[in-house]
Amino acid sequence: MLVYRADARPYCGFNADFSFRTQVLMETPMTQRDVVFPAGRQALYERNRYSPALRSNGFLFVSGQVGSREDGSPEPDLEKQVRLAFNNLNAILLAAGCTFDDVVDVTVFIVDPEARFERIWKVIPEFWGDAPHPTLTGVGVTWLYGFDFEIKVIARLPEAVEQ
Repeated sequence: MLVYRADARPYCGFNADFSFRTQVLMETPMTQRDVVFPAGRQALYERNRYSPALRSNGFLFVSGQVGSREDGSPEPDLEKQVRLAFNNLNAILLAAGCTFDDVVDVTVFIVDPEARFERIWKVIPEFWGDAPHPTLTGVGVTWLYGFDFEIKVIARLPEAVEQ
């Protein structure tokens, strides 16, 4: 049992309430994490040793998705690769009972963004919902295992919104 001391004094700029909340967070047991697999892709994820998505604390954390074909190989056409990445992402969202409208945070990784950004961003409206849009971080990278685009998201689980 935690006890809040009313006579506690601020320490290093943090008040007693902050210390209490920090202690509560530290003593809260680990939350359960449920793995989400899209239909027909579990073997690919098991072979590569990672979870495509985890449900935790009302959110869905989705691993980076690339424009891979069914066998896991990269699609060479950039616009098709972006569409496949979104299709792979949407399959995971659907498996968790979500849609892209539930996405609150997006991170995209682009190889040579200066050369590819405009072509990629032409495809985005096909999948991006109406405003308000999720937060977005774009990261230019030098290598993505043969891919040119990757998208990683965090979504709010619909059942968490209803509570």
